[in-house]
Amino acid sequence: MGDAPTMVALWWAVVASGVYHGVNPGMGWPLTVSAALMEGRRSALAAALAMLALGHFLAMSAILLPFSAMIALVEWQREIRIAAGGLVMAIGAYLLINRRHPRFLARVKPSRLALWSFLAAMAHGAGFMLLPIYLGLCGVQEADIGHRAAADLMADSVDTALTVAAIHTAAMSVSGGVLATVVYAWLGLRFLSKAWFNIDVLWALSLVLVGGIGVWAAL
Repeated sequence: MGDAPTMVALWWAVVASGVYHGVNPGMGWPLTVSAALMEGRRSALAAALAMLALGHFLAMSAILLPFSAMIALVEWQREIRIAAGGLVMAIGAYLLINRRHPRFLARVKPSRLALWSFLAAMAHGAGFMLLPIYLGLCGVQEADIGHRAAADLMADSVDTALTVAAIHTAAMSVSGGVLATVVYAWLGLRFLSKAWFNIDVLWALSLVLVGGIGVWAAL
């Protein structure tokens, strides 16, 4: 499954992508500030953040778990990793061309934060960004073990998929929660309209970059 330095780097990539999602306002942390201001209590911020985390975790799991159950990963891991990297690059290219946010997100009430977070993560391709990283974590380097290890791989991959989703979501929640708390307690919502910058283009470029790295690593 790779040497120790490589594995450590992959896990740090999971954390880094979580932090990246956390500071991205498109993943919803401004909604937690809004919820706390409307209810007039800081505990509402934590409750809203928990709902965002739940939706994000479910979105990550929905993308990763199908790959964890693929016996074909043993024999076709190189092709699958190349295809996953290509898919991530395609999503990034699409987001660069189409800058508009999905309209259906505006139809989901902010009170349904878990559902909104799930749909937002899916629409932004957040889960797909983890595919090249995840396939690097659960990739099989010793091809000669073949079908004999398939059952063990599937079990380990499910655990790995859930761990990746959990660590990524935790990093997102901490970074987004810190920003939300600072804005709620000191800066105020007016700060967002004046000081925050749009990172949609950066996000799309990062998808292309991560996908390219995934394809390069598989080759």
